[in-house]
Amino acid sequence: MKQTRGTTGTDMLFIYPPAAKVSEPPAGIARLAGALRHHGVTTKSVDMSLEGFMYLFGKESTADDRWSTRALSRKARNLELLTTMAGYGHIDRYRNAVLDINRVLKVASEGCGAVASLANYKSEALSPVKSEDLLKAARNPEENAYFPYFEARFKELEQECGGLTTVGISMNYLNQALTTFAIIGHLKAAYPHVRIVLGGGLVTSWMRMPSWNNPFADLVDDMIAGEGEHPLLRLFGKEPTEKHYLPDYDDFKELPYLAPGFVLPFCAAGGCWWRKCTFCPERAEQNPYTPVATATAVAHLNTLVETLNPALVHIVDNSVGPAFLKKLFATGFNTPWYAFARVTPHLTDEAFCRDLKASGCRMLKLGIESGDASVLSDMNKGVPPEMVSRALATLRKVGITTYVYLLFGTPTETETAARKTLDFVADHHEAIGFLNLSVFNLPYFAPEAKTLNTSTFYDGDLSLYSEFNHPLGWNRSLIRHFLEKEFKKHPHIAPIVHRDPPVFNSNHAAFF
Repeated sequence: MKQTRGTTGTDMLFIYPPAAKVSEPPAGIARLAGALRHHGVTTKSVDMSLEGFMYLFGKESTADDRWSTRALSRKARNLELLTTMAGYGHIDRYRNAVLDINRVLKVASEGCGAVASLANYKSEALSPVKSEDLLKAARNPEENAYFPYFEARFKELEQECGGLTTVGISMNYLNQALTTFAIIGHLKAAYPHVRIVLGGGLVTSWMRMPSWNNPFADLVDDMIAGEGEHPLLRLFGKEPTEKHYLPDYDDFKELPYLAPGFVLPFCAAGGCWWRKCTFCPERAEQNPYTPVATATAVAHLNTLVETLNPALVHIVDNSVGPAFLKKLFATGFNTPWYAFARVTPHLTDEAFCRDLKASGCRMLKLGIESGDASVLSDMNKGVPPEMVSRALATLRKVGITTYVYLLFGTPTETETAARKTLDFVADHHEAIGFLNLSVFNLPYFAPEAKTLNTSTFYDGDLSLYSEFNHPLGWNRSLIRHFLEKEFKKHPHIAPIVHRDPPVFNSNHAAFF
């Protein structure tokens, strides 16, 4: 990589593009900023997803239909509900506020051939899984609903930064892709001297596709797969002195995120420490497990909590490890937090779970997937239903909420097996706080995909998933019918489904 460095102002401008959930700052950019600033590289971080939301939400709009008119009249009230605890006392009031805000964004984006929402940006003509369409978005940035915002914002940033030299864009989700490339196209046209560096979770997934052949070489100077701290440091001629650095949230801590207090996202490890489940995207992409040294991770988290005083900590690891948790207990940590965790024997140990609760654990997200033992065995989950049952009971006993993830339609699941999952959930309904119900997507490059009769899932060269004919006939249409007409209507399950926060889901569930 050639070296690029500003001489009078900010060396690196980081941006997080629309549209992603705006309840907390982007953890990845904070890690990058921490690494660069540690080595004297000046940075500025801008959450354009949040700013873009505020731009559309604040637009003067009119509407003729009753819902839109009501939503527009309640903008201030609904925004206040999502940013104070008053909005989290009643799920129906919360739901109405979220849906009304989404309606305002829909009205504000009309006329641009797209629909913006709190967590998505959907174009009527362009697909984020087609490189040709992303290049079209770059060629015509003015057609993007956020264009007036980011055109003006980059003019401000040019002044604030003493000129723009290097811009790093973190693109994690398909929901961000079309606007990301509209931003890139605008930068190339208006600031042709700027070096553009593109990274993030979605970029990593693309670059680890066996068929990857970069279609964006004329637009993007550098694309980075995986952790970006060391490649960026070397771009600025700095040799890394540490494996991991203290994240820097200074540019985010005062921003008006849609949450009743500052939510601190924290990453103690990249990848998954289990990495054995069949059809897992982590395995298909061969993503390594890259933990921060346990003592370092806990020290970093304690430092951030002391300086930022968050209302809630979101540990964003794919699965938080028991060793990290034990070290956290030992420091006397006591700040509200939630995380994704594998069901392990630790979660059946009442003493361990009481330590979890004492450390501030509000909620654990658990990838249970199925209530059928044979399906779990075929998935190589390493967790029998009996262990899940004991873990749910123990967590309920100590007062920790669970957000349970279920996956229907894996290649060895049958309707009979799906009904066992229904029975399992119904039997444990008092120990399940929230549910996420998903229909299985087959990773395009999963080794197991070679054994199935596959077809195109999304029509695009950047698609990460394949459609397949279920070998046992348990196809998507049957699964959806079962979920909507039977599973969700079960008298013990319907209340769990109803209390799930729309759009924000687990990001807001811990506040209820």
